[in-house]
Amino acid sequence: MEYTTQMDAARKGIVTKEIETVAKKEKMELSKLMQLVAEGKVAIPANKNHKCLNPEGVGSALRTKINVNLGVSRDCKDYNVEMQKVLKAVDMGAEAIMDLSSHGNTQPFRQKLTQECPAMIGTVPVYDSVIHYQRDLATLTAKDFIDVVRLHAEDGVDFVTLHCGITRKTIDQIRTHKRKMNIVSRGGSLVFAWMSMTGNENPFYEYYDEILDICEKYDVTVSLGDACRPGCLADATDVCQIEELVRLGELTKRAWEHNVQVMVEGPGHVPMDQIAANMKVQQTICMGAPFYVLGPLVTDIAPGYDHITSAIGGAIAAMNGASFLCYVTPAEHLALPNVDDVKQGIIASKIAAHAADIAKGIPGARDIDDKMADARRKLDWEKQFECAIDPKTARAIRDSRAPEQDHSDTCSMCGKFCAVRSMNKALSGEIIDIL
Repeated sequence: MEYTTQMDAARKGIVTKEIETVAKKEKMELSKLMQLVAEGKVAIPANKNHKCLNPEGVGSALRTKINVNLGVSRDCKDYNVEMQKVLKAVDMGAEAIMDLSSHGNTQPFRQKLTQECPAMIGTVPVYDSVIHYQRDLATLTAKDFIDVVRLHAEDGVDFVTLHCGITRKTIDQIRTHKRKMNIVSRGGSLVFAWMSMTGNENPFYEYYDEILDICEKYDVTVSLGDACRPGCLADATDVCQIEELVRLGELTKRAWEHNVQVMVEGPGHVPMDQIAANMKVQQTICMGAPFYVLGPLVTDIAPGYDHITSAIGGAIAAMNGASFLCYVTPAEHLALPNVDDVKQGIIASKIAAHAADIAKGIPGARDIDDKMADARRKLDWEKQFECAIDPKTARAIRDSRAPEQDHSDTCSMCGKFCAVRSMNKALSGEIIDIL
């Protein structure tokens, strides 16, 4: 090949089929997109071994993308159910799937995803290390962790979350800073625990150059995990979070020197008034690398409704520069999400992403909203369903509470008092019959 990664191709002026596809999807000139990829401001996660991938670009100048987390656990271990979630997510337009499985034989499911799923596939190799070797955390070596990263790359994974930004210095910070929630990142806590038990440095930080060699070979995008993301409002934008972000900025630059694409992961639980500042700080420290956020959740008190708290924060974050929203479901903080939870999480995230794209002025983002407005003015219900983000639910609600026949063009809330009906008749000189 004449290039190693999408970034390397863009820097050499080579138009890959992935870059060409993304440019068409984003309605962007090839030259502009290639410049953004070359600079690292857009990532196109596209492992060379993921042959069925329908590539997407991630960057603040593009449409906001969403990711769906799934995977089995010790208590919920049915891979068939997880595959149902994958199919549902892809059908509903999710651009990425992250397999966070923490139980069983994970490789066949991961390979099935990269062989059959057109969405970007992400993983967190540190989760899989204990499972792959069937050994407890403290017995694993740095080489064991690196070998699992290589295994995931060989299997065709498009991006890997690596918690490279915490070091032994972080252990002292966590112990002295007295956070309310300490570390809530699952991967971050595993790395922290391994360092605490072994006395060694974080292997993902210490052997970062070796990891970059693997990622460059297969064109795996590094998603720099935020181990110290805030897990409650009280911990937002604190010393631990910002200190780690500074290190992620340094690691971003090192990856780009290897032609390896980077995304940077962000908070977390953040009060609404701090979200915009968080996005701007990240953009500065990480030099415009795509920001991948979990939420942010804007309150801590809504278990069962955290898809809503996340959508509020996600819309604000994306409007202010976040590129990639990790969905949050109603099951967050409570349980492994089921298929319906996955749907609710996707819809909430898609609404947030779409609202942000309108606010950012992404070309064509508001077109569907204008079509919906036209359909509503004409009381064209079929057209409204076509424009809806979830047509099936919209139709089901209307059908379950259908209006009477003499005003079937309206809905059962307003009937003949419908403002749209009245205005249409008034403007056309018709009598407005209500009683």
